[in-house]
Amino acid sequence: MPNRRQVQGIHPYDHPGGGWGALHATAKAVKQQMQSVWAPIALMRVNQPTGFDCPGCAWPDKEHASTFQFCENGAKAVTWEATTKRVLPEVFENNTVQSLLELSDYELENMGRLTQPMAYDGSADKYRPIEWEDAFLRIGQELRALAPKEVEFYTSGRASNEAAFLYQLFARAYGTNNFPDCSNMCHEATSVGLPQSIGIGKGTVSLDDFDHAELIICMGHNPGTNHPRMMGTLHEASRRGVPIIVFNPLRERALERFADPQNMLEMMQYGSTAIASTYYQVRAGGDAAALKGIMKALLELDALQGDVLDYAFIAEHTQDLELLTAELSSNEWRDIESECGISRKELESVAKVYAKSKATIVTYGMGITQHNRGTANVRLIADLLLLRGNIGKEGAGICPLRGHSNVQGNRTVGITEKPSEAFLDRLEATCGFTAPREHGHDAVGAVQAMIKGTAKALICLGGNFAVAMPDPQQSFPAVQRLNLSVHLGTKLNRSHLLVGKETFLLPCLGRTELDNQATGPQFVTVEDSMSMVHASTGKLPPASANLRSEPAIIAGIANATMPDSNIPWLSLVKDYDWIRLLIEKTVVGFDDFNERVRIPGGFRLPLLPVDRIWPTPTGKAMFSLYKGLSEDATVAGGKEVFRLLTIRSHDQYNTTIYGLDDRYRGVFGRRDVLFMNEEDLVARGLEHGDLVDIETITSGRRMILPNITAITYPIASGSVAAYYPEANVLVPLDYIDEECGTPSYKSIPVRITKSSERLVIADA
Repeated sequence: MPNRRQVQGIHPYDHPGGGWGALHATAKAVKQQMQSVWAPIALMRVNQPTGFDCPGCAWPDKEHASTFQFCENGAKAVTWEATTKRVLPEVFENNTVQSLLELSDYELENMGRLTQPMAYDGSADKYRPIEWEDAFLRIGQELRALAPKEVEFYTSGRASNEAAFLYQLFARAYGTNNFPDCSNMCHEATSVGLPQSIGIGKGTVSLDDFDHAELIICMGHNPGTNHPRMMGTLHEASRRGVPIIVFNPLRERALERFADPQNMLEMMQYGSTAIASTYYQVRAGGDAAALKGIMKALLELDALQGDVLDYAFIAEHTQDLELLTAELSSNEWRDIESECGISRKELESVAKVYAKSKATIVTYGMGITQHNRGTANVRLIADLLLLRGNIGKEGAGICPLRGHSNVQGNRTVGITEKPSEAFLDRLEATCGFTAPREHGHDAVGAVQAMIKGTAKALICLGGNFAVAMPDPQQSFPAVQRLNLSVHLGTKLNRSHLLVGKETFLLPCLGRTELDNQATGPQFVTVEDSMSMVHASTGKLPPASANLRSEPAIIAGIANATMPDSNIPWLSLVKDYDWIRLLIEKTVVGFDDFNERVRIPGGFRLPLLPVDRIWPTPTGKAMFSLYKGLSEDATVAGGKEVFRLLTIRSHDQYNTTIYGLDDRYRGVFGRRDVLFMNEEDLVARGLEHGDLVDIETITSGRRMILPNITAITYPIASGSVAAYYPEANVLVPLDYIDEECGTPSYKSIPVRITKSSERLVIADA
């Protein structure tokens, strides 16, 4: 490898994922945010039966036999929420909204916890303190003046089942199904695609299945950063000798080698375990071609030696295999290789390993779903599993990796813009009102309605809506034109500062904090990515005496908006058991909810495909027809066009930025970088450390991210990567999967040109 000039903040990180680096980062997060005796108490309660669910990822809990049940990024999430830093009213008095907007996203959230309800004063461009009841009355007055279709109800995936159910009940009693949701931006392809294939929009595996798997295929995800507790499961599987085949455009350290902080021998020996037995750097947008190549090779292997496909399973449980096989026959190997960047020989090797395995799990993340044909990608994964009967048996199945800790639970209890008729019927019978039947807006649809002026209010149950959305050039001004914005949250973020005519900040309790209501301390419930529902009980003192719980705030707004409603909003939050009784009567699978959730570990919701019962219109699992090989729109430009992936750093969770390091990728103290393949750099006359401009080529207007430092990184040729949300300026709002509405954050066609700005080179 040739000598490269030194670039500020860029240097190799040679250690494994996890290990002592993770412990050091955990200690650093505690020191920076909490600095109190509460830190160890809080962390030892994470994911314990009588503690609180981690506000980070949705990976399920193990049997509670180990001392601690949190990972590095889980510790960051906990300390970020339980920080001793506070945003007091004086902060708003001393700073205009415009001046706060000049701070970075990291600086805004690092200011600490919100402590007091605030209302925007447009004449002074400042937030002013407001009493809770006055805020509710003003919000209710604004909502009564609007038509229900003019209001958007956004939900973050960290909201509890109780808060989410009450929230959807409020919106539907008010008269709308407008539910832009964080899942619209990540796993909506799963929610839309899997029901077409197997009848439900959820994964089929349990944590125990990983103990019995003979092969694990990981596609389009980076668990070391985005769902780190999964690394313990992969670590155990690898040490048992289970092959783990990875498809990902970037080399990710934790998928290469990992040291489990709970393995004392490995830690004391400064050792690590190889995770991926084989690592294929598929091109951005090449997953469909790779999947079709594996299946094509599988069919050819079956024709050669027989007994490869599970014909008994296929005959009894599936339909339309002939559509899939005919399409695979029409796909030429040279086209498959060109599209995915993986050779025929390599794909045939994967097929042979798959054919030998009696129990295979495929895990996937947003590298699969955030494409123009993400929904179809999900169905291709289901096709691969169905060919060998790998759904509905021990150690096998499909495993979508959800992000937020309760994003799946939110959808289960009713957060969807397309509710089923059966759900609405049960909701009406239980709660005694007529629910709207017309489908509402998803996240992109909500912003498009704001741009057109047909949406005039936005209520946000957590999250950072505007920043998470694509195309801030359109999204930010649209939010600022609203008549009303209401934000329930724990920390200040940029969306809170994109103020409308009337804007309110309503600070809520965090997952870690004690929630006292009229009948005493309360617990809430969450659903993990494997459909386990369990309790979460905060124990820390609230950050401020002025905080209220999310259910209490929702009830206060609902009561002020619909004072004559027959739904007893304020009574429901006196004891959350009463909310759970409504969930039990409305949502299938929650029988005896209050009793079962009090059992340590909770209970699993019914998943019919696990028993090989397929709730599809045909009663069979359905193979799909995926025409062609490209999972994204074809654009002109040839080798001059790159496919840009937006990615998260290791110091980040979605839009929340804990710090400015991305140590596994060797980036420290900065986020203004573009990851490029070394040969691609050389071919374009660029060097490691050059400043470049990135420009989207699919939009009818100029979308550019200028003066970004290009750095060499092991990424598939033709693919480049930049950090989210900064790179959202390159993602057109209408560049989406038309089946599910998810923006295509993982394969934006861009051109890269050398910038005229001065290079930033480190001192020798």
